[in-house]
Formats: sequence, structure tokens, C-alpha cells
Amino acid sequence: MTVDRDQVLRTAAALLSRRATATMDEVARAAGIGRATLHRHFAGRDALVRALESFGIEQFEDALDAARLDEGTAPEALRRLIAEVEPAAGLLAFLVTENQLFEGDQVNEGWARLDARVCALFRRGQEQGDFRIDLTPAWLTEALYGLIGTCAWAVQVGRVAANDFQHMIVELLLGGARRSVEK
Repeated sequence: MTVDRDQVLRTAAALLSRRATATMDEVARAAGIGRATLHRHFAGRDALVRALESFGIEQFEDALDAARLDEGTAPEALRRLIAEVEPAAGLLAFLVTENQLFEGDQVNEGWARLDARVCALFRRGQEQGDFRIDLTPAWLTEALYGLIGTCAWAVQVGRVAANDFQHMIVELLLGGARRSVEK
């Protein structure tokens, strides 16, 4: 039987985004393969997490490409980005909390590429007067990642309706939590 590595990664991502502490045995069971087969593809949990990191970066880069960040206004591009990243939100939530990915000298340069592209979107929005200038593009980028991860988790546990994913993120990020008072 040939093992589809990408399918194993998708299965592992789905499981680990729900249960970050799942064991390699549980990942193998979820993927419908034996533990030995899983270990032939990924020597251990660290190797699996690193493969998931590359897979997640690829998914996010695809979402950035599909969102056409240079087209239209920055808020429109941000809305498209959130819509495009939604299918991979659980995986991204898992990855940004996986400390081993951000320790030492082995940090994947893909994260820097992603950050630069998202920061450029926020910078463009600031330059065009659409986004606040008192918050740095780097902070807005981190806030976006945090909201994507938190909303993915809230959808998984039933605290937020899946249909509200995009609305919740966009409205909080762009509008803040402050209630506007009409005069």
C-alpha cells in the first residue's frame, strides 16, 4: 500500500489542531496506517512537526497568493486573506503555539516571508489611511495570527459558529472592541 504523505500530513494537522498533545500512535491510527509506517515517513514527533510546519507555510503562502494582496484596498485584501486562510486556520493555530519551531537557529525562513507579506499589507493600509498608524505593521500581523488561531479554536469547541469565522476576525481587527457611539 502506498502512503500519501500529504494525506498523512492533513490528517495529522487535523488531529493536532484539535489535540496538540496527541501521540504518534494516535496520529498513525487517525491516518489509517501503522506506527512503523508513520515512523518511516517521520522519524519522530519533531520530524512530524517540522513537516507540518513546511506544509502549513505552504498552505499560508497559497492563501496569500489567492488573496491577491496588492489588489483593491487594504481592508478588502485583508478580508480576502482571512477567507483564504480559513481552511488552514487550525493548522496555523497549532504551529504558532509549537515552541520548538521558534527556538534556536533553525527557525524556518518561511515564517519571515509570510510575516513580510502580511506586514506589507498592513503598511499599505496605513499609508493609504485605512489602518491606524499608532500600531506597527508587525504588531498588526501578530494580532491577525492570534485572532486566526483563537477563532479556529473557538469554532472547533463550538464557542463561535463556523460561519462567523471571517466576520469575527475582520470586525475585531479592523473595528476593535470599542463600541462606537453615534451622535
